[in-house]
Amino acid sequence: MDNKMFCFQCQETARNFGCTVAGVCGKQPETANLQDLLIWVTKGLSQVATRLRAEHKTVSKEANHLVTYNLFTTITNANFDDEKIIERILLTIGVKQGLLAGLSNTEGLSEAALFSNTDTSTYEEFSKTVGVLSESNEDIRSLKELITYGLKGVCAYTKHANNLIKENEELDAFIQSALNDLLEQKSVDELVALTLKTGEWGVVGMALLDGANTGTYGNPEMTKVKIGVGINPGILISGHDLRDLEMLLEQTQGTGVDVYTHSEMLPAHYYPAFKKYPNFYGNYGNAWWMQKKEFESFNGPILMTTNCIVPPAESYKSRLYTTGATGFPGCKHIAGGIGDEKDFNEIIELAKTCP
Repeated sequence: MDNKMFCFQCQETARNFGCTVAGVCGKQPETANLQDLLIWVTKGLSQVATRLRAEHKTVSKEANHLVTYNLFTTITNANFDDEKIIERILLTIGVKQGLLAGLSNTEGLSEAALFSNTDTSTYEEFSKTVGVLSESNEDIRSLKELITYGLKGVCAYTKHANNLIKENEELDAFIQSALNDLLEQKSVDELVALTLKTGEWGVVGMALLDGANTGTYGNPEMTKVKIGVGINPGILISGHDLRDLEMLLEQTQGTGVDVYTHSEMLPAHYYPAFKKYPNFYGNYGNAWWMQKKEFESFNGPILMTTNCIVPPAESYKSRLYTTGATGFPGCKHIAGGIGDEKDFNEIIELAKTCP
């Protein structure tokens, strides 16, 4: 039987082999395949960007941010929204076409770099040709995917740092160069070396994010965190993005609405800068995989800033909001890019109406 999809990027994967019918995470085959296509066109963009640098030409921050955002979108339990993924594919093609116009030499560019198809009705079938299993050599495939998943982690760190207006052009150049290499024929030895190099740059990405977080919010310190609930209306915020938390806390001042962290956002309580907010009440709930029970029982809206989203029950889906690289069909998305002030007023007003 033909696979409807193939994804083995996380520990949830079926039978310790790979998800081939639907994702254990809740990802549907169409979504998985579109994510494969998004990664492929991002490799194409990265190849063009790498060529531009070789010609001593500038690659825009827009292109750099697009690459990191795209890979972040495809991490496990982050984005399940096909329409949003297609939007990113189209945006990537558009930016890539602009960069192509600046290249002096386009000879030898890959199909991914030259791909310009904007007929989205063809994407479902075409996406099946560019996924994980399009590489037939199992050893080469495994190394390429290991590098890809390492790059996704580096992009996650970089994206969070970018949100705090911190950049590292050399890191962006490596990410794009590595994605370019994944389009080329490489030996096992070459890919092992690139795997190790990806790990080295992962440390650079961690340092960039650490500097961004501590430079903005102070050094984390031992902190007691309340795990009960108060009497005021509340908003639950999960994920890893501290800038989103900061904006939410600023906008809830004087509204009578408290803010609670869930799961991945718990460490935010350790940063000194957040302790000045009197309505930063405490932490509600436990690990991400318990969210169906805990989001159900939380009497207020929930904001997902990054992974991990578990497909929500209908009973609380109308209270679940996404932002940044996250998305789920039927859930409202709060827009805003790097440097933008996001508007969380709708979430705040909803919190006031919850029992």
